[in-house]
Amino acid sequence: MTSKSPVTTHILDLGSGTPAAGVAVALYRVDDQQETCIARGTTDSDGRIMNWFDDAVEAGHYRIRFATGDWYQAAGLETFFPEVCLDFRITDPGSHYHVPLLLNQWGFSTYRGS
Repeated sequence: MTSKSPVTTHILDLGSGTPAAGVAVALYRVDDQQETCIARGTTDSDGRIMNWFDDAVEAGHYRIRFATGDWYQAAGLETFFPEVCLDFRITDPGSHYHVPLLLNQWGFSTYRGS
């Protein structure tokens, strides 16, 4: 795959001031509280997942699950959140959706990126 996926993500570790490389991430479609995994990947050296799938997406409810606890544990660090789940809604399947995560051991923030 060389093109950008319709949904992408990027993680910055605010504690170290560097991209969070090597974090396992999964993307789910959520229907009636049931998750269906549509993509899995691991952040690259720049903390990004840009081309983890190339299928079109439908309008609806989606969830990105970041394995932050495993990542911090591998680094020998404690964290409050064993994982971070971000739910969002796709309203225009033809648009690109970038969902960044700003992370530290004790908190996180997000926004709709470009």
